[in-house]
Amino acid sequence: QVQLVESGGGLVQPGGSLRLSCAASRIIFSINAMGWYRQAPGKERELVAQISSGGSTIYADSVKGRFTISGDNAANTVYLRMNSLKPEDTAVYFCNFRLRTGYGYWGQGTQVTVSS
Repeated sequence: QVQLVESGGGLVQPGGSLRLSCAASRIIFSINAMGWYRQAPGKERELVAQISSGGSTIYADSVKGRFTISGDNAANTVYLRMNSLKPEDTAVYFCNFRLRTGYGYWGQGTQVTVSS
């Protein structure tokens, strides 16, 4: 059973930075895209950023210019660099690997709290 393991979450003050990492427990083939989602209390899970196997990226409007996604498809790792964090960025962040078949793997989530 493949597991995605996230790390790098924590408590940070507004304006601070964090870097999230996600790695697969074993090699996964035929990845179409890797992404980060987040879910705040009482809200639906939303896409934060995604990087395709070809390197194309998309971002939620709320994080453009502040967050940067990067990844290594062959190594099955994906990162999210988060700068200028705001209290509204507080959420549980999940990584996702989507295969070309449409099937997706999810991490267990890592808490990011932005508070003074």
